[in-house]
Amino acid sequence: MNPSIRIDILNPKALELLNALANMKMISIQENTETGFELVLKKLRSKAKNAPSLEEITAEVEEVRARRHAK
Repeated sequence: MNPSIRIDILNPKALELLNALANMKMISIQENTETGFELVLKKLRSKAKNAPSLEEITAEVEEVRARRHAK
């Protein structure tokens, strides 16, 4: 069995303890670099055929912002 959990570290000493456990090969630490938005976007894209890229979405948002600020 290989369960996976998410832990929010509130105290730096806890990170030291986790690193010590990782060094003893008792746990494995893998950082999640994706944001919540990126995870939702990836999920939506997997269901769509012609989903826009993050760059295309960003360009569209910037264009709308520019039009709003021009008023």
